[in-house]
Amino acid sequence: MKKTWMIVGVAVLLIALWRSVIFVDQTELVIVTQFGRPVATYREAGLRLKWPYQSAIRIDRRLQIYDPRPSEFLASEKKNINLDVFVCWRVQDPLRFLETVTDIPGAEARLHDIVWSELAAEVGKRPVDAIVSTDPQVHQLDELIHSVAAACASRARTQYGIDIVDVRLKRISYPAEVRESVFQRMRAERARMANRYRAEGEEESMKIRAEADKQRTVLLAQAQAESQRIRGDAEAEATRIYAQAHAQDPQFYRVQRTLEAYKRFLDEKTTVLLSADSELLRYLTREPAAGEPPPGPPAAPSLAEHPSDGGEP
Repeated sequence: MKKTWMIVGVAVLLIALWRSVIFVDQTELVIVTQFGRPVATYREAGLRLKWPYQSAIRIDRRLQIYDPRPSEFLASEKKNINLDVFVCWRVQDPLRFLETVTDIPGAEARLHDIVWSELAAEVGKRPVDAIVSTDPQVHQLDELIHSVAAACASRARTQYGIDIVDVRLKRISYPAEVRESVFQRMRAERARMANRYRAEGEEESMKIRAEADKQRTVLLAQAQAESQRIRGDAEAEATRIYAQAHAQDPQFYRVQRTLEAYKRFLDEKTTVLLSADSELLRYLTREPAAGEPPPGPPAAPSLAEHPSDGGEP
């Protein structure tokens, strides 16, 4: 009998010792309560002791993510918009957390009320364009989110001992009933921008064409002037050569010019009606006078007769 009581005593002692030891993990906050009333709070990891009749409540101290379903909000122009928001939070004051929300589901319910009320108030102050526009002068989404996060963090810390680390927006969409009107407005805006770009491009194209036409006119005028100058120089040079050739041997020059005229207008398909005493046909029809050489091109003068020309005329 004595041995039995000894065993029972040892068992009770072991149970009391086991209930007196608390292992605090790095990811936890531990609150020790005595008959429901908190008496101690442990934040640092390690081994702690308590009375066997006291209880230990463990609270996760890690960063929590509250990610509810998207909700519909009303903008300042009375248009609805869907926002998908998530909240990053952690427990900062475990005693106030335990007294007000008790556990994580209760904390998320309170966070939902705080964040959504602040978000509804901020969205109601702004038009839809300030939330969805990409124009830096109109865009106010970042300012909205920062304002909501700051207001929610202050309320959650004071009322529930919760530290809201960040409030972020995942997605923006429109309700089905207003989506088509939004798409039509977007198409109209894109069409207006496209027309503006086309008008600017057409204006630039006209400027380029005008400049090209101006340069073309200037170049053609310069080329025409240069051509006239070269042609005048060539004609002057030709006239000089003809005059020089005629001065050297007028008879030969006249015969050569006559033969060139024959070559230009006489062929097998040409019929010419001229009088018998025509000057043009005198080399073909007239008999040579006494002492006159027969018709036909005379021999070219030799170099000895015209040493100054350096070649044939």
